[in-house]
Amino acid sequence: MKSKFIFGFHAVTARLRHEASSVEEIYVDSGRQDRRMQELVHAAKAAGTRVIPVDELRLANMVGTRRHQGVVAKAGEISLARNLDELLDAIDGPPLILILDGITDPHNLGACLRVADGAGAHAVIAPKDRAVGLNATAAKVASGAADTVPYITVTNLARTMRELKERNILLVGTSDDVEKNLYQADFSGTDGVALVMGSEGEGMRRLTRETCDVLVSVPMFGSVESLNVSVASGVCLYEARRQRLVL
Repeated sequence: MKSKFIFGFHAVTARLRHEASSVEEIYVDSGRQDRRMQELVHAAKAAGTRVIPVDELRLANMVGTRRHQGVVAKAGEISLARNLDELLDAIDGPPLILILDGITDPHNLGACLRVADGAGAHAVIAPKDRAVGLNATAAKVASGAADTVPYITVTNLARTMRELKERNILLVGTSDDVEKNLYQADFSGTDGVALVMGSEGEGMRRLTRETCDVLVSVPMFGSVESLNVSVASGVCLYEARRQRLVL
């Protein structure tokens, strides 16, 4: 089993809660003795996981950042769907999927995974190229959702979208320059929905946009022109979930 480092209280606690057997050992800041740390150490020991006190600098060197909150876990990968067919064949009911076309900021990816988990999305799909991978920073921001929502990367996003169409999944792209808004779209009568979000700066690529079945905008009522991609993802996913009433 291939191991990796995950860090931050939310990410490590979530892994202990969902898949404690995958956590090989946990390194904690020896200088931190507050209640939050004590609770994590107690949970780790209750799960039979070795806890190793180290200095803060070693933690930073392990994960390449000082934003580790004093806790780093060495853990094996857990079993989530790794390809589209495996994912779709395992879904019971109409799929709800988030597609990210070219997200390059790991903080945005982590936040998108978190809202996808909250809305009950079955997976997040993204291209392998021109997009950030699921690194330790994204996993930390996801606050455990990286362990519960399959993140599937594909070589050809447009081809993957066409495969979703063949399974009668409606592809709803988002764009600021279309008149039809999110609340005018009908998500209730389809076998499944995939919401497509563009990159932080340029939006969806041309071929991605052309492959969508319908384009909608998120209506803006204030002075800002657009929402962060993770916020927009949350708005769209929850509207699709609300209309389908699959709670």
